[in-house]
Amino acid sequence: MSNFNYPNFPVSRLRRLRKTASLRDMFRETILTKNDFVFPLFIVEGNGIRNEISSMPNIFQLSVDGALRECEEILNLGIRAVLLFGIPKHKDEIGSEAYNENGVIQNALREIKKRFPELLVITDVCLCEYTSHGHCGAIENGDVLNDVTLELLAKEALSHAENGADIIAPSDMMDGRVAKIRRTLDENDFTDIPIMAYSAKFASAFYGPFREAAESAPQFGNRKSYQMDIGNSDEAMREIAADISEGADIVMIKPALAYLDIIRRAKDEFNIPLAAYNVSGEYSMIKAADEKGWIDGDKAMMESLISIKRAGADVIITYFAKDAVKLI
Repeated sequence: MSNFNYPNFPVSRLRRLRKTASLRDMFRETILTKNDFVFPLFIVEGNGIRNEISSMPNIFQLSVDGALRECEEILNLGIRAVLLFGIPKHKDEIGSEAYNENGVIQNALREIKKRFPELLVITDVCLCEYTSHGHCGAIENGDVLNDVTLELLAKEALSHAENGADIIAPSDMMDGRVAKIRRTLDENDFTDIPIMAYSAKFASAFYGPFREAAESAPQFGNRKSYQMDIGNSDEAMREIAADISEGADIVMIKPALAYLDIIRRAKDEFNIPLAAYNVSGEYSMIKAADEKGWIDGDKAMMESLISIKRAGADVIITYFAKDAVKLI
């Protein structure tokens, strides 16, 4: 903050620059652009599938053919990036479909990159969508095994890179996973593939609709032993610092709206590109209130997205992306 002493009223009138729409637009400090957004896609096996997610209006589970049509629409709107989540038919204890050469994400990657090479495709690297128990790693005696899980995550990340992923995004919150994935990618000549780490991913109540969409709810217990406690800010900084030291090129805060202070603090403390995930619960609350007529959904959406960017996010992953760019 400047130490300049501003003149007092009536010499200083801050409302002068708010008088007209043109003045407000000219001096707006935070502006959203189409380049700010990443749109998530939920990919399922099969053909001709377009299942609307009951808790997320206008968001769908899509087979690859539907995902291709969605990618075409996204590009026509000016959105240049998608984040893929895979939902396989077969699930097992170790999430083996996550690193199957003919798995749902691997097939989607090949088709999307063949049809739309200019589209930036980010892949979520985690096991919760692929495991029968719904946790983000291998289980033994009810506990998620950190180091065993790292081997599986590295296999998944490498498989995604081999099939065309532009950015790898590990979301599991295992200790050391960025280092393991970076080393595996580098050893296999994928030194130029960036990692976008879910660095500060909190054990949030706002993930409920996503778990319906991704069919990934844990079958027992919860994820609090690996996702972060909602009250911890200092720990978030340690997690981010660890991921940067291990090779993360972009770090992410998730969720966004309830953690704007974490976004701001991370932006102030680390000189690295910063993403924020405007998660499913944040999307669904605004959509539900809009449907009830309690709020203006478009205005609430734009205000929320601007708040995320104003807090310091360089990239916003959001289910609102298509709606937002139509208003920009």
